[in-house]
Amino acid sequence: MNKTAIKNFATWARKKLIADVTYKASLMGITEQGIKSALPQSMPGEEAFDIGTKEPYVISGAAVHQREALVRLINSRAKGSDYQTAFNSVVEEVAYTWFNRLIAIRFMEVNDYMPDHIRVLSSENSSKLEPDMVTTPFDTALEFSDAETQRILQLKNDNAIDELFQMLFIKECNSLNQYLPRLFEKTSDYTELLLNASITDREGVVYHLVHDIDEQDFDINNIGEDGRPTGQVEIIGWLYQYYNAELKDKTFAFLKKNKKITKERIPSATQLFTPDWIVRYMVENSLGRVWLNGHPNDELKKKWIYYIDEAKQEPEVEAKLKEEREEYKKLRPEDLTIMDPSMGSGHILVYAFDVLMQIYTSVGYSERDAAQAILKNNLYGLDIDERAFQLAYFAVMMKGRQYNRRILKKDDERIEPHVYAIEESNDINREHLKFIGNLQDEETREKNQKELVRLLDQFKDAKIYGSIIKVEGYNFDALREYICSTDIDKQISMDTLGLQETVIQEERLIDIASCLAKKFMIAITNPPYMSSGSMNPTLLKYVKTYYPESKTDLFSVFMDICRYVIARTGYYAMITQHSWMFLSSFENLRTTIVNQTIINMVHLGARAFSEIGGEVVQTVAFIGGRRVFKNFRGCYVRLIDFDGEDNKRRHVVAAINDHECGYYFETDKARYSEIPGVPVAYWLSKPYFDAFSRMKRLSDIADTRRGLQTGNSGEYIRLWPEIDNRNISMSLEETDEKKWVILNSGGPYRKWYGNLYYVVDWYKKGKNIKDSGKAIIPSENLYFHEVISWNKISSGRFAVRYQNEGINTR
Repeated sequence: MNKTAIKNFATWARKKLIADVTYKASLMGITEQGIKSALPQSMPGEEAFDIGTKEPYVISGAAVHQREALVRLINSRAKGSDYQTAFNSVVEEVAYTWFNRLIAIRFMEVNDYMPDHIRVLSSENSSKLEPDMVTTPFDTALEFSDAETQRILQLKNDNAIDELFQMLFIKECNSLNQYLPRLFEKTSDYTELLLNASITDREGVVYHLVHDIDEQDFDINNIGEDGRPTGQVEIIGWLYQYYNAELKDKTFAFLKKNKKITKERIPSATQLFTPDWIVRYMVENSLGRVWLNGHPNDELKKKWIYYIDEAKQEPEVEAKLKEEREEYKKLRPEDLTIMDPSMGSGHILVYAFDVLMQIYTSVGYSERDAAQAILKNNLYGLDIDERAFQLAYFAVMMKGRQYNRRILKKDDERIEPHVYAIEESNDINREHLKFIGNLQDEETREKNQKELVRLLDQFKDAKIYGSIIKVEGYNFDALREYICSTDIDKQISMDTLGLQETVIQEERLIDIASCLAKKFMIAITNPPYMSSGSMNPTLLKYVKTYYPESKTDLFSVFMDICRYVIARTGYYAMITQHSWMFLSSFENLRTTIVNQTIINMVHLGARAFSEIGGEVVQTVAFIGGRRVFKNFRGCYVRLIDFDGEDNKRRHVVAAINDHECGYYFETDKARYSEIPGVPVAYWLSKPYFDAFSRMKRLSDIADTRRGLQTGNSGEYIRLWPEIDNRNISMSLEETDEKKWVILNSGGPYRKWYGNLYYVVDWYKKGKNIKDSGKAIIPSENLYFHEVISWNKISSGRFAVRYQNEGINTR
């Protein structure tokens, strides 16, 4: 897969689509600066000329109403922010809507999944620029009215290829609504009005999509180096991540300016596509393990190259495990429910589909029946980002289509997967509540209405919280019956306008809430990452209230979520930053996890993701369970000394096959509690653990303290050669006259003494730093004393250094 070509296209396509949508809006007098008043049927003026024809741009008929809807939407959003922000948000929304649809149709045509098997964006004849749909529109399955037929013939006669393509493309999208309604919503609104696609423009999005990315990268039959088809989810996931790359960079630029992450920017700040091999490790060792625990199958296990066999256990642990295996034997494939609470573009769910298919067929299901059963029974996913949800929904449906060509059925015959975008109740018309459930008796109706109001209250601003919303105590069957007991036809009046849409919104909200409340056999996710310091006040208050043990970061909150949603005998699998294993701020959470069970772990270290550089981003993937097994021995693969994603992947496989490799460990979890703070120090040998239980601790003979954090290193810290030595003080008393003092601030691995590269502004005992209000200054009374110091963050060996003057930051 050519990820460079994919990245270049996706980042460019976002800018191009936004520019195209913005231009199309400007033709109708709608710009970032404001909205011009319009005549009912046209928009004359200097901005209302089509660049191609140089003729005045005229709208009429349905387009007039579409423009009105667009104006209403922008003005409505402007009430909550400002006009410019509202305009840009709508443009961004329309741009990604068309991006998702273009990607989906490209994927479908390459794999011959289009219902009529006719290409929409390209041609079977690779030398022909014009798509087959444009060449032979009447060979498609599209239905045309007499007027549309005449229009097609006229456009073909006039050689108006782009106009004909746009007409047919919109019609194709509307037709796909009956097969994939949650991606291809009807476009008879402003979205259709703002489409500005061309097939003749070699600088257009369609041309670059078809020509810049090799077809085989969309082909599900394309085989990777490990022998597994790679085309499907890889291309969808990478396109999604790269499309959002610029927005992500802007969001982190805001963070550097101490701006909290707003609700709208949470998706761009927290999403990261998970490499395929890490997904496979997590799925095989959770979903695969649950099945093999009760249904041993060597043929299945051979297919799962990242599966790690359980360590040999003590007799009492083995006896308990044997009892549990009797429970696992009762499981059917339909019972293997899987939840991804931050599913992104669906990578984990799609590979889980493959593993489930192997499990179903191993017990006699046909691929056709298994595909339907998996969509109906097994896969569940949630995300706060509508864009991600659309692609996850599409990816899961395409995986079903891979195994069952009849999976794309129309309307009522179609099976809808249990994947959802978190929705808010903010815009639900509560005045309509008095009309809901009018077929129920008064007592039942009143009880259900109160419950529905409670649910609506809980989902106010839900996109701030996403899957961390705690949903408890609802009778969802009763709520669904209440919603369905609404006779709209008998209540037609001005007050009930839009009641049908309100009913649909409430039904979706009930589906989402019931998904949050459900228990699953397996939870697997790559959670969002956001420190508490970056959270907006609303989110921070929520996590402090409901997740006190894990409030330090969103990823740790999701660790709580995954433990909460699984059944007693279930497993959860996650890839997270490894800070929870060691830092004191995660101690309560870590203690809870260790007291339960860590089945196995791959300690990835730095640079496990090719898209992320730097030593600070250290990651770990692990499999856990809720059950408490004293003295359970977990399996650990330590990869922190191997650099690069591919290198780490190869060494995982090597460790699985050779336990004597030197970086494979088996550790009794009870040993962690022998070390203060319960760090997950799985690599320590028995003498180290024994030393902690026998010998004095550092805290018995010395004080340990956190060091100075200035809050703005660029402002207050310098390399010492930048400063005149005569202005560097060597004692606290001299700071009244001299601005700078020696600062001990980490550095490379070095024993005993050194790494004194920096000085810090401590004029008049740190007046400037203290006045900024951003610094953390613990234990100031110990500054300028003799110390032994060490680095806070390091992937190397532990080393301490002596210092007899100055200030420490670590």
